[in-house]
Amino acid sequence: MHTSSVLTWTKGHPMAAQSTPTPVNPPSLHQNPAFAWGMILPAGRTLYVGGQNGTGPDGAIVDGGLGPQTEQALRNVIAVLEEAGTDVEHVAKLTIYLDPSVDPNAAYAASGKVWRARTAVTVLAVAPARPGALVEVEAVATVPEG
Repeated sequence: MHTSSVLTWTKGHPMAAQSTPTPVNPPSLHQNPAFAWGMILPAGRTLYVGGQNGTGPDGAIVDGGLGPQTEQALRNVIAVLEEAGTDVEHVAKLTIYLDPSVDPNAAYAASGKVWRARTAVTVLAVAPARPGALVEVEAVATVPEG
């Protein structure tokens, strides 16, 4: 892993920046092992992954409902990350849009099968732009130099 010589500031104190985002978890907030309340991005290149639905290589939405669609949407995000030369450990933020008709717990359970990194997450219930899509995921990540 490449480590940058750039300094970042946390509460007025410099610390050496790495290529991975740094979690920010105030002790006054509930602590959750699955996500961070905030992430500090190091200076450098940033990748914005556009919304990914649970679609296969043919562009069709995968069968099976919310669980399989969530898993595939996250796999699609991972594919974009890898193509850009980064990975889930470098993701600072995920935004997950769920169809209002679905139980978000099914999406949380499915995401745990694919996503193995701690990151800041926002989950919103919105009507899907694509008919049949139950989930859409977007991400912000750093891209290590090298």
